[in-house]
Amino acid sequence: MNILIIEDEIFAADKLEQMLLEINPSVNVVGKLGSINESIKWFLNHTCDLIFLDIQLSDGISFSIFEQVTINTPVIFTTAYDQYAIKAFQVNSIAYLLKPIRKSELVESLNKFHNLKSAFSIDFESLLTNIQGKESGFKKRFLIQIGDKITKVEVAEVSYFFVQEKGTYLRTFEGKTYPVEYTLDKLESMLNPVSFFRINRKYLVNINSISKMVAYSRGRVKLNLKPKAEDEFDTIVSIDRSANFKKWLNS
Repeated sequence: MNILIIEDEIFAADKLEQMLLEINPSVNVVGKLGSINESIKWFLNHTCDLIFLDIQLSDGISFSIFEQVTINTPVIFTTAYDQYAIKAFQVNSIAYLLKPIRKSELVESLNKFHNLKSAFSIDFESLLTNIQGKESGFKKRFLIQIGDKITKVEVAEVSYFFVQEKGTYLRTFEGKTYPVEYTLDKLESMLNPVSFFRINRKYLVNINSISKMVAYSRGRVKLNLKPKAEDEFDTIVSIDRSANFKKWLNS
């Protein structure tokens, strides 16, 4: 059985491979990929029998892979905490595994794969609807023109939006920065509130951009973002937004 692991944490990918081989020594891990871009390139020329897919990769939410390439391979999803996503995985998927993955759950998921393999299909349209609010009217992408060059940026690729010198910009998980024509106030109404939160007057962040949180004075929270913000003190959740920010994280 040829298995592809898509996981941006090297230790987690290696541990998963080790557990799979312990369960079934005949397993062949054909690749361990860590990003959306890597995965898209791989699928253009390769196939496998089963995919282990982490929801949150270094360059965004992994469901965007299926918007760009056609994949009919069964998937077992892995996640650290995304409760809102877990609800969506009940739609025609084999299983989801919460990290840290337990061997007994891995065995159960593989058994389910073998039992369902002959009749298996994934409804990725339904998954995308649940995860990204596809039918809810939220913005899905930005077209950005600089001179005569036009660039398309998917919302799932955006780590955060920020204000600098009276202009508004977005920064992708890959570290690219582009100007946008909307204010942060307008962007708040355009983006899915499950994924984006306005932490203060300067920053609107994707939940997947948060790499670290530290308790700060007067009940505030200081965020470390990926990629790193130019001034880390600009990414402190304001006092009046702190309570709602904690509710957002816990929703």
